Parts: sequence; structure tokens; C-alpha cells
Amino acid sequence: MAGHSKWANIQHRKGRQDSKRGKIFTRLIKEITVASRIGGGESGSNPRLRLAMDKAYENNMPKDTVERAIKRGAGELEGVNYEEIRYEGYGIAGAAVMVDCMTDNRVRTVAEVRHAFSKYGGNMGTDGSVAFLFKHCGTLLFAPGTNEDKLMEAALESGAEDVVSNDDGSFEVVTGPYEFIAVKAALEKAGFKSEFGEVTMKATTEAVLAGDDAVKMQKLLDAIEALDDVQDVYTSAVMDEA
Repeated sequence: MAGHSKWANIQHRKGRQDSKRGKIFTRLIKEITVASRIGGGESGSNPRLRLAMDKAYENNMPKDTVERAIKRGAGELEGVNYEEIRYEGYGIAGAAVMVDCMTDNRVRTVAEVRHAFSKYGGNMGTDGSVAFLFKHCGTLLFAPGTNEDKLMEAALESGAEDVVSNDDGSFEVVTGPYEFIAVKAALEKAGFKSEFGEVTMKATTEAVLAGDDAVKMQKLLDAIEALDDVQDVYTSAVMDEA
């Protein structure tokens, strides 16, 4: 794919996330609350909660805020009861989009998501229409110039599933969703610090968009991500900057 740079795309997306840091606390509090409600308030036996807590601390969330969210989820404090919903659809040029929401009003949320899709050139799909195009996993991105042989050896020893070499010289280590924390820690101990890492729904097939299509797709994604009830947006679209 000429001009397609995994490194550039990840840096671009990370920059967009950093610019929306005000919403991150709200979303993390919801995730911690729901994770503790479903799996209990002990992070040692609740990997989903552990992931959410680690992300919260990485984003400098105060410890007492994290603890209050855990207590609300575990029923020790009063709080809103959030419901998890996933919506699926298609963006520009048929690129797949999945939208994870947490809401206390399902009717409001589906109306807002559907409106964002239709206003910006996408279409809501039915349950399962695009989910098969994504894999739940952890990913760690390493800069071009990283020693491939040593990274691969350390990654496989740490329990990673795969190491992918990208056309732009960067490397992506793929983990199981709940092995992400352990693999990341093991790689850091071996001297490999990732530039970006997350547990995500990774598209198994990418749709590269350029020019007007890329601009329109970004507007659609931004509109969906701006909705209060939206936690995460996943897409098979890759914006080609060439």
C-alpha cells in the first residue's frame, strides 16, 4: 500500500485522543464502574478492572476517584446503572465501524448514534454485520529501527501471540486482551518500551481511504466519538496521508 504508514496513523490517532483528554476521565470512570459491577472490585481477580485501572492511572486519574468508581460498581456507593451496548455499521466506501457505548438510556443512545451515521454519510447495520471483521486483542507499537530479532524473541517469551512487521519499519506486538499488561511489563523489563499500546478491537482487514473519502470518514468518526454515551469507536478504515 503506497504511502500507507501504520506509524503515522497511530501517531495521528494518539494526538486526536490526547486532544480529547477531558472526556477520557468520564469514559474511564464508566468502564471502572461497569467492570467492578460485572467482575467484582478486586483487580487481582478481575482482568477487565485491572486494565481500566491501569489506563486511569496512565491518564493521571486520582486514586480516590478510581476507588469511588470501584465502590459504585460493587454496590457500596449509590450511582447510575450503566448498560453496555454495541452498534455496528458502515462508513465511507463501506469501511466497517463498531461503536461501544455505556448508557442509562438506550433509546437516547441509539437515536444519537444513528443520527451521526446518517448525517456524515454512513449507515447503521444489524448486530453481527461487521463484528466478524474485528479481533479482540492487545497491541503494542514499536518505532521504526527497533531490533526485530530481539523484539520477537522477547515478545514470544513474554506470551505474545504475534509480532507484525509493518511496511514503514515499525513493529506491532499482538497479545491476548487480558495478557496485554503482563506482556507490556515483560517487554519493558527486556528494554522495549512501546510508543503506543491499547486493548482494542483490531480490524483483520483494513480499508485504506485517501483524499475526500479520508476527510469524510474522519468527520464521521469524530461525530460518533463526540457523543456522551460512546466509550470506544473501532474501524477498518485507515486514512492514507499520501
